Amino acid sequence: MSNRRTAVVTGASSGIGAATARALHAEGFHVVCAARRTERIEALAAEIDGTAVTCDVTDADSVQALVAVVETLGGALDVLVNNAGGAFGAAPVSEADVDAWRRMYDVNVIGLVQVTRALLPALLAAPAGIVCNVGSTAGRVAYEGGGGYTAAKHGTQVVTETLRLELYDQPVRVVEVAPGMVRTDEFALVRYDGDAEAAAAVYAGVAEPLVAEDVADAISWVVTRPAHVSVDELVIRPRAQAAQHKVHRVHPGP
Repeated sequence: MSNRRTAVVTGASSGIGAATARALHAEGFHVVCAARRTERIEALAAEIDGTAVTCDVTDADSVQALVAVVETLGGALDVLVNNAGGAFGAAPVSEADVDAWRRMYDVNVIGLVQVTRALLPALLAAPAGIVCNVGSTAGRVAYEGGGGYTAAKHGTQVVTETLRLELYDQPVRVVEVAPGMVRTDEFALVRYDGDAEAAAAVYAGVAEPLVAEDVADAISWVVTRPAHVSVDELVIRPRAQAAQHKVHRVHPGP
């Protein structure tokens, strides 16, 4: 194990996280697959010869258990992909579910901070550690119904920028990959509380939204650049999405 690079991917049980774990395995990393759903990450870890760790990034004890596993793998961490996150609800600010807003901030910001802080010594112990935070175009542009999520993802972006400034003299790069419209099995479904019709409407008429593997490919490229190269941020959208409010949709005829 000591001769293999090690990566931790949070939120690895599905979507972008699972695809990223597979992509990094293909690049030769031993991947620690961290997520709350034990059965899923155990299956993924078995598939890619990785290590599964049941981890809720919002729980400090759970994060410490993740650190303990990294220590058993040699203590040095080459790559941390902070992918755990999510959107919950799409109500206007005037009807905001404050508990949902708290959940979004907790997982997209506090969870990211807890994991990064806990694993930073291991990243500094590697020859050239790299933190890759999975942000969103929602961290750059506000849109109606997205107040809670955009606020949280703006937080992701600002934490990334701040950490980069604070580690400027250390051999650790801090980067962000910010996807636009990505069609995965769960993101929109979770956001709309299981309403399959509402989730499908997000992608209606969009011939080719991004898929998880597209984002995983971008993450894999970013974290495998030479140690002196920092891709500070990479915004990736489908060709059909020029901006949050400018999406080409092909509607079928009557």
